Amino acid sequence: MAVNLLLGLQWGDEGKGKIVDVLTSNYDIIARFQGGPNAGHTLIFDGHKHVLHTIPSGIFHKNAVNVVGNGVVIDPIIFQKELENLSQFNLDFKTKLLISRKAHLILPTHRLLDAASEASKGKAKIGSTLKGIGPAYMDKTGRNGMRVGDLELEDWKDRYAALTEKHIKMIDFFDVDIQYDLKELETEFFNAIKVLKELTFIDSEEYLSKALKSGKTVLAEGAQGSLLDVDFGTYPFVTSSTTTAAGACTGLGVPPNKIGDVFGIFKAYTTRVGSGPFPTELFDENGEIMSRVGHEFGATTGRARRCGWLDLIALKYAVEVNGVTQLMMMKGDVLSGFDTLKVCTSYNYKGTEVDHLPYNIEAHNVTPIYTELKGWKEDITSMKSEDTLPKELKDYIKFIEDFVEVPVKIVSVGPDRKQTIVR
Repeated sequence: MAVNLLLGLQWGDEGKGKIVDVLTSNYDIIARFQGGPNAGHTLIFDGHKHVLHTIPSGIFHKNAVNVVGNGVVIDPIIFQKELENLSQFNLDFKTKLLISRKAHLILPTHRLLDAASEASKGKAKIGSTLKGIGPAYMDKTGRNGMRVGDLELEDWKDRYAALTEKHIKMIDFFDVDIQYDLKELETEFFNAIKVLKELTFIDSEEYLSKALKSGKTVLAEGAQGSLLDVDFGTYPFVTSSTTTAAGACTGLGVPPNKIGDVFGIFKAYTTRVGSGPFPTELFDENGEIMSRVGHEFGATTGRARRCGWLDLIALKYAVEVNGVTQLMMMKGDVLSGFDTLKVCTSYNYKGTEVDHLPYNIEAHNVTPIYTELKGWKEDITSMKSEDTLPKELKDYIKFIEDFVEVPVKIVSVGPDRKQTIVR
């Protein structure tokens, strides 16, 4: 058996949570492989809206086992709140939610370090969610971090204290005004650790290897988006982990030859949260309409998302980097009502037209070159099959497929799991 991957192809917020929820019935195991609680996977079904931050999006399916892989960084406090929010649904966390021992922990001082670092940058800040994710990954690569498996050791509190002491010295070094009560933060943290230790810890690489050998089906779930990848994203305005397909191998312990299909999720337009370059960003009425109709606010942060036309240069780049085999287009319904749609099909890069994503796409280097397509007026939110979709939407999808050379297999026409058309 192979591991199929589901990834975001833009700057995150593409709608991965909904698609994982839709696909979960086809899989035995849903495994999250990177990122931290800055992820906000929104699922809407049966009249309820659910926002998950660390727990995989298959948790609502009773037959699916959900694995938090070694590539994830876990904030026990946020994790505890997630569990509490799900308690009303009578879910079996002990057997259906498994945590890799090699996943790293976010300490209270990681969040303080995040805030101090961002404050010290002034106008050059990168737009961190201030959840301690970057500092936790820095400790991981610096070989200082605490892992879930450490909680099973007798001296874990000594390890915690040593790392916290180091962090306090680093916070002082930034010389910024950060107000905090460490004792209060630690009380909350240690209570959350007790809850975390009630769950099942596993050696996830061994678990997944045995599962595949026994014929189990696995869907690896990514967080954020490909353009936020620490290597291939719009650095330094990126996240701190590998969000591309390669991250599934390192974040779960799955060998490359066990990767099957790569499902790429993208919006019918483009959004971005926080700072960083965004060539097709709109500052006019069209951008305001996308934001309002699409309810473009971060599921985790509540921050308004910047909106713009679909950037096919960036999308094709993400398709190629990830080896995407199938595309899934989200929020096609948001574009209903536009007379004309624009898609970026090349850039003017320093005076030369290019058809690839260059090293630097800041506004002073890059101007998008658009192709215009006819829009549609119909409300598509209640449509159930491809045959009923407007011709202009079908043409829009065909144009995308021809440009990136990968088929669009799913079209989402609304936020509910039932508002999904399979082609």
